[in-house]
Amino acid sequence: MMTIMQKKPTKRAAVSRKELTHERIVEVAARAIRRSGYDGTGVADIMKEAGLTHGGFYAHFESRDALLAEAGDRAGAESVALASRIAAAAPPGQAIQAMMKAYLSPEHIEAIETGCPVSALGSEMPRQAPEVRRVATIHIKEMIDVFARQMPDWGQPHAHEQAMALVSALIGTTMLARAVDDPKLSAALCAATLKQFPWTAA
Repeated sequence: MMTIMQKKPTKRAAVSRKELTHERIVEVAARAIRRSGYDGTGVADIMKEAGLTHGGFYAHFESRDALLAEAGDRAGAESVALASRIAAAAPPGQAIQAMMKAYLSPEHIEAIETGCPVSALGSEMPRQAPEVRRVATIHIKEMIDVFARQMPDWGQPHAHEQAMALVSALIGTTMLARAVDDPKLSAALCAATLKQFPWTAA
């Protein structure tokens, strides 16, 4: 009886360590893909940054694409969760303005490694494996839904269309604002987009 009781905690601890290691790899990869792109993110580099050996990779993932999909899932979920928190904390009727201003803020423009993965990786997504594109699609839909739910006419078909246009504008603006080497132009692009939508007029 004593032997059994001693083995159970050891087994639980071993499982826990593996889960923690898995989480660390995904966390590192979620930052790395946004920082360096899908194609610029190698398994060896991720494992090294996570403080692990390259050989331990396949104890956690079947393939590089499986890791990229899980990392993209983590990054997308973080972005949607942040937008939801901003909406929930905003004063009544100001959720859209708050989300837009946060998305186009200088902090988000500069924080490519921790920001929205779609604006960081959008141009690369069409060339990725199906499982990588699938998780990106799921979170793009979720982000649209977060914005749609804050529309004045939520529930009407055009509210969802407005949300799609708005999210597209935010992503495109962010990509351009990060692409240019002129800080004034970068800020002007963000300011111009903010002015184009009636929900930010106040």
